[in-house]
Amino acid sequence: MSFPLIPRGVVIAFFVILLGLLVAVPFFPTVVYPVFVMRIMCMALFACAFNILLGHTGILSFGHAAFFGSAAYITGYGLLHLGWAPEFSILLGVAFATVLGAIFGALATRRSGIYLAMITLALAQLVYFVFLRLPFTHAEDGMQGVPRGTLFGFINLRSDLNLYFMVLIIVALALALIHRIINSPFGEVLRAIRDHEPRAQSLGYPVARYKIMAFTLSAGLSGLAGSLKVIIYQVASLRDVHWSMSGDVILMTLVGGMNSVFGPVIGAAIVSALYYYFSGFGGWVTVMVGSVFIICVLVFRRGVAGQIRHLLETGRARSAAASHSEIKDKQNASH
Repeated sequence: MSFPLIPRGVVIAFFVILLGLLVAVPFFPTVVYPVFVMRIMCMALFACAFNILLGHTGILSFGHAAFFGSAAYITGYGLLHLGWAPEFSILLGVAFATVLGAIFGALATRRSGIYLAMITLALAQLVYFVFLRLPFTHAEDGMQGVPRGTLFGFINLRSDLNLYFMVLIIVALALALIHRIINSPFGEVLRAIRDHEPRAQSLGYPVARYKIMAFTLSAGLSGLAGSLKVIIYQVASLRDVHWSMSGDVILMTLVGGMNSVFGPVIGAAIVSALYYYFSGFGGWVTVMVGSVFIICVLVFRRGVAGQIRHLLETGRARSAAASHSEIKDKQNASH
């Protein structure tokens, strides 16, 4: 997300303060529950990874839960059944999701628009039924009791404090990577494909290859979010690969703002908070989340981040117009 309307010093100060607040969270568990914050960080990474496709390439995928959930299951399998260390189990889950993303991309990008979206949904449902039938997933019961293990042989992740800082560091590095990808020449090509695909193709860019690469990157980073989730909660369930999880990440991206790098982080925080604080209402929580989504679509059509940017641009334009008018009045007065 670029901030041309905000001084660079203000942006740096904002991120420093935000990082300071995140670092302080585990020391004040009575104020904010650290596990809840870790969930927000995982979903924020998931939403930003998904936004590589939707916001910056113009591809709508209804199957991103396949990458998130499959990585959760594979990471859990590595920890629970293979007895691997967390770092190797996470790499296994991310590698599986990355390969799956390349396969999805190669098949789905042969079409465009709603046909592409339906292909991703169909492929994701295939993945869902595979994990439903595999013996180690335990079907509806889910994979439970996944050990957190010891990171690098000496960092005990059974400690919530150690786990929190591991998640914070990994998510921060992953978001920095996404920021770099989006603001690189590769990201510029993705936006060219989003804005006018035939023109990008006429300029000589291999559009199909770029789409598959975007799918692969998005899937791998989504898988990283799923791998962290299973370590945090020590459970992998069918909910992680269900189509409703794909709907949740689309909702987070649209609410936060898909035309920015970190806008989906805001959406992830809002949606996760709604599910967390209104969980006591049972099934009604989905009605509440849907109502908030409708309100955001009607009032904040650009998403929360997009609306903030629009207000800043409007204020800057008005300020410039007022300054120009004042200068013109002074010139007229001098004549």
